[in-house]
Amino acid sequence: MMKTLPASIDATQDLLASGDYICDRSLATVLFLALKMGRPLFLEGEAGVGKTEIAKVLAETLGRRLIRLQCYEGLDVASAVYEWNYSAQMIEIRLAEAEGTVKRDDVADAVFSEKFLIKRPLLQAIDSDEAGPPVLLIDELDRTDEAFEAFLLEVLSDFQVTIPELGTRKAEAPPLVVITSNRTREIHDALKRRCLYHWVDYPDAERERAILKARAPGAPEKLAAEIVAFVQSLRREDLFKLPGVAETLDWASALTELDKIALDPETIDDTLGVLLKYQDDIAKIQGSEAKRLLDQVKAELSVAAQ
Repeated sequence: MMKTLPASIDATQDLLASGDYICDRSLATVLFLALKMGRPLFLEGEAGVGKTEIAKVLAETLGRRLIRLQCYEGLDVASAVYEWNYSAQMIEIRLAEAEGTVKRDDVADAVFSEKFLIKRPLLQAIDSDEAGPPVLLIDELDRTDEAFEAFLLEVLSDFQVTIPELGTRKAEAPPLVVITSNRTREIHDALKRRCLYHWVDYPDAERERAILKARAPGAPEKLAAEIVAFVQSLRREDLFKLPGVAETLDWASALTELDKIALDPETIDDTLGVLLKYQDDIAKIQGSEAKRLLDQVKAELSVAAQ
């Protein structure tokens, strides 16, 4: 069942929390404003910090349909907006020719109709929906080229798409748009100006513990505290790819599956591939460095407990 949009920043924060997404007040503020003003929300940040999850939780908690456009190099209109079902159209034409009674103009009208239209994510988001305006997630926009970004700019300006054979489709009510980028390239200012912007950073230790408690409740309390402290210490190291919240949750789940109640150097060495995704990073941390970081973590936690 579709719910009404949150009426305040606190209500927005509570809405996300009801979907086990623990956010800080600055993110709740910009999300509340994006919903209130009907503007797309543009989220940048490192991979794994929870940008995509915001759209998923928003759709779940508001009772809206989630439509996801996963971006990639070479993404074009046919993959993002619509295309025609050419094979079905050819069959229709051949059947009409076999009957020999249908006029050419009638065949053209028949094959270029809704029956043969394949709706891709952007057209799905614009078309009316009984469940209400959906949440449109345009994920990893930085993976596309500038030509598609320019096309998207036009779509987001008016929330309409023109199909030459059928005319212009305009959204009765604009979808709730969330755009994400891992910042592998800069997105043009013209698109950013149409959005509200927020940089999603790695969480501090307190918020990461809260996230772990919500998303991985099976992890023992002591283990969870050590996991968060160790990951936080890793993010201060000079690594090619720092572990995100997604990796923290994966590591907690993995250690829980191994029935661990506390970290030890051997376990860290054996499971570093859950946290770190590059061999150079793993080689740098494994062994004595992992033990040093763990000793430091345990000392800090011991002092904090006193």
